[in-house]
Amino acid sequence: MEYIKATEKDIEQILMIVQKTIQEIYPIYYTKEVVNFFCKLHCKESISEDVKNGLVGILREDHMIVGTGCYKDNHITRVYVKPECQGRGYGSYIMKCLENQISLQYDKVYLDASLPASHLYEKRGYQTIKHEKWNVENGKILVYEIMVKSLPHTSTCICRGRI
Repeated sequence: MEYIKATEKDIEQILMIVQKTIQEIYPIYYTKEVVNFFCKLHCKESISEDVKNGLVGILREDHMIVGTGCYKDNHITRVYVKPECQGRGYGSYIMKCLENQISLQYDKVYLDASLPASHLYEKRGYQTIKHEKWNVENGKILVYEIMVKSLPHTSTCICRGRI
């Protein structure tokens, strides 16, 4: 297993993982309007921009991309694992790599937690500091949490191919 910086050739696979996860997992927790909001938020243009800015990593297992993570400054902005690969620790591994990278410059990390992932973040020591809501289409409202975690400073990243 290795977590490495994504390149432009990875964009289509990252998009597929993100969109598939949103479309398969999020309807359990959210209305279709909120699911559509997430699909638009994590569109090809957004992912491409993040890859071009060097903010996206991919997790490979047996030469296959199984997950992806993204951060900007000390804010984790995107963590997705293929639905069929969830429950194997991949999301936790991606989070550890992102946290280690962020800890090189910051002592705290922030994220906006979706309902499907909030339990993962709590297990990793994140605490909710604020509840937010966002109006999406047809009067539906997305409710999410802003979470924070204190980080120890590390001198090296434990993940291969440090991003």
